[in-house]
Amino acid sequence: MTVTKAIIPVAGWGSRRLPITKAIEKCMLPVGNRPIVDYIVRDCILAGITDIYFVISQGSTQVQQYYSKNTRLDEYLHYNGNDTMIELTHPPQNVTFHYIEQDPNAKYGTAIPVALAVPYLQKGESAAVLMGDDFIYNSDGSSELMRQIEATPQGGNSMLTVQIAPEEISRYGAIQFQEDTGIFERIVEQPAVSQAPSNYINVSKFILNYELLLQIYNYSNLDVSGEFRIIEPMNQYVLAGGALQVIPAKGQYLDGGNVRDWLHANNVVVNHEH
Repeated sequence: MTVTKAIIPVAGWGSRRLPITKAIEKCMLPVGNRPIVDYIVRDCILAGITDIYFVISQGSTQVQQYYSKNTRLDEYLHYNGNDTMIELTHPPQNVTFHYIEQDPNAKYGTAIPVALAVPYLQKGESAAVLMGDDFIYNSDGSSELMRQIEATPQGGNSMLTVQIAPEEISRYGAIQFQEDTGIFERIVEQPAVSQAPSNYINVSKFILNYELLLQIYNYSNLDVSGEFRIIEPMNQYVLAGGALQVIPAKGQYLDGGNVRDWLHANNVVVNHEH
């Protein structure tokens, strides 16, 4: 399958990581010497993505600054004889970044930023959707997204999944499979441990076709009370006969959503722990 566009939602207040997220956006928290979101971006580039659509909070500048050239820093490094470090400051090549603003005090939920990016896609076009505060880490430098794209049928939909300890399941969306076929049936959001349909979870890394993206867009325009979760139109799409393939991730799932998981992510990346 060919996919050249990716949507990376990074808006929101990151309230679970306050007070640090008052000054540093959650997606920009460091794992090693890079922000969390850069692991996603670099995976996209390895997979052949040429256009990345960041959905950022209104007035946000941190992501734009990170992916822009800093002439004054380059001059400083050159003046101090550190020319070999200048390459580290340059934005990635062969990709164009786009920035779409989301009002963090308006409609919220994982469906909203994706819906905001849909008008930038061409009819019939598929896109990768990758939430910006967690990532799949491959210590060998291979691309998880490339594997996912290759495993997704032309014009189809897919999602990555990982298996976790059963006692952790209530923190995530658990995947329910059909008993007789093992085919994806739906995502059950944050089930009680005793009621979880499996210990396979949705890690919010999707390849979505235009039909499903449009369904997410239409859902975002409904008058819904509370959170607009992307899994709602996805579940409805499958219930109506659409297909969504589940692909096990080969790499290690790392999350920056809370301090414990963020520290673990740093240990994995810096020390290559498991």
